[in-house]
Amino acid sequence: MLIEKGLNNNDSFSAIGKLIGKDPSTISKEVRRHISYHVKFDMNDKIPCAKRPGCGVMNLCIQNCHVLCKQCMRPDFRCTTVCRHYEERTCKRLKKPPYVCNGCVQRSGCLMRRSFYSAQHAQDTYANLKVDAREGINQSPVDIYMLDQLVSPLLKKGQSLAHIYAHHAAEIPVSRRTLYNYIDKGLFEARNIDMRRRVKYKVRKKPTRVSILAREFRIGRTYEDYLKFIKGHPEIPVVQMDTVEGPKKGGGKVFLTLFFLNCSLMLLFLLEDKSQASVTSVFDWLTQRLGVETFQALFKVILTDNGTEFQYPERLECDGHGEIRTKIFYCNPNSSWQKGMLEKNHGYIRLVLPKGKSFDEVTQEKTTLLMNHINSEARDSLNGCTPYKLSLLLLDHKLHSVLNLKEIPPDDVSLMPSLLK
Repeated sequence: MLIEKGLNNNDSFSAIGKLIGKDPSTISKEVRRHISYHVKFDMNDKIPCAKRPGCGVMNLCIQNCHVLCKQCMRPDFRCTTVCRHYEERTCKRLKKPPYVCNGCVQRSGCLMRRSFYSAQHAQDTYANLKVDAREGINQSPVDIYMLDQLVSPLLKKGQSLAHIYAHHAAEIPVSRRTLYNYIDKGLFEARNIDMRRRVKYKVRKKPTRVSILAREFRIGRTYEDYLKFIKGHPEIPVVQMDTVEGPKKGGGKVFLTLFFLNCSLMLLFLLEDKSQASVTSVFDWLTQRLGVETFQALFKVILTDNGTEFQYPERLECDGHGEIRTKIFYCNPNSSWQKGMLEKNHGYIRLVLPKGKSFDEVTQEKTTLLMNHINSEARDSLNGCTPYKLSLLLLDHKLHSVLNLKEIPPDDVSLMPSLLK
């Protein structure tokens, strides 16, 4: 843990070695031995090309569009997948100490292949190595046969291994645990069913090896990092993000919600499924329609939970060409109160679509209608103003035009199930 913390703080191997009383070369070997590589969620979305800065290739899609292929905004086209001159861009930082991306200030906007040192990963690798070293049969076939001839007949008489050991310990050259393993592997004539109590025990469930607190995607993006960032940039507006499901089981359509803390405006997007690709497609669509600069101004910082649909922060933070458009932070696990204003605002959705009701019959047009009715209700927290009116003062009007945001007359606002029927 001290090595990982030192790497995150950009400490040298010498400084880390002095802290834990080890030689710098030992720290170097430990880091290189337990490097874990970042896995992209979509292997078709290739790492940026090393030749991109001076690339002048055009018409790879054979449409004579007279636009450089590297600047193409078509969602179904990536020049890196078809260009024969593509060359993967690599980071020089990984070829010399510290050999990993821990502590890199440019990590949030980097789309190159990345590697990390994780204390949890190193411990798991060490534990697996100890197990692997003890696997196999450390006995000759003759010894196994002799053990079988001694133990199996007694087990079939109903004797326990404890009883057998009490009277034949000198004749058995292995531990009782090892005998259980031999019987599990079918090396003896006796089986588990021949032991009185073994078959009555249920198989113990193995706990999750790596807690969500130690996951790679959270490095540099924890709630504590968020608080430090906001303390240093108190003027930056924050957007909270989440998804709202219909039935808990069975999948189906979900809502992606984005909530502006400065004006309580909530955006709703209908997703076909709860996946990373669906969330990323919304971000790419907004970037294309609003433009990168407007997107950057509206969504400077986003706070969300640890859902699997949000666990590819690099692709959310950057567009398909590597342009940084936002900064993502994550709440602590099981701490939805850290984005409590958005969670409370989800109550408006549940007034129209109660928990357990499927969203499969909902369209994007109905979603926009629901969004406009929610944002047109006056709030005590806004001194009687509506989120829509306040957003006209604080947000770029291009957002209202792109998403067809409108104000519903006060007497026409409805938050009942009949709204979408």
